[in-house]
Amino acid sequence: MARHDSSPSILLVEDDKVTIELLSSMLTLKYPEISLHTATSGRMGLELFKTHQPDIVITDINMPEMSGLEMVGEIRAIRPDTRFIILTGNSGKAFLQHTGESGVGFEFVIVKPVVFLELFTIIEKCFAEISC
Repeated sequence: MARHDSSPSILLVEDDKVTIELLSSMLTLKYPEISLHTATSGRMGLELFKTHQPDIVITDINMPEMSGLEMVGEIRAIRPDTRFIILTGNSGKAFLQHTGESGVGFEFVIVKPVVFLELFTIIEKCFAEISC
């Protein structure tokens, strides 16, 4: 079940230090009202999800310990209505086909480097769905 606190929450999972710092800074500047949690691995992201139950998960795919796709599958089992934004350096059809075949399912894929306008537009769509 989705949280209904006064402020939406986001979990950002990314193993690249520079990328996670940049994304965190941009998200807190654009959305100062959000509760933002960050993790540097899929396993850490899963643990933070269990603790905080964020509305949106933004995650990289290729990470140590547990991939982003594995983490998404685990989170879907806990709370199926979670919104996911997948960040990937892979833009080929083979990658998108593989992720679709995995049965994980997610709403949005952003190919790196991240275009912030695209990310913000997707986040706002997710916020609109959450508030319904």
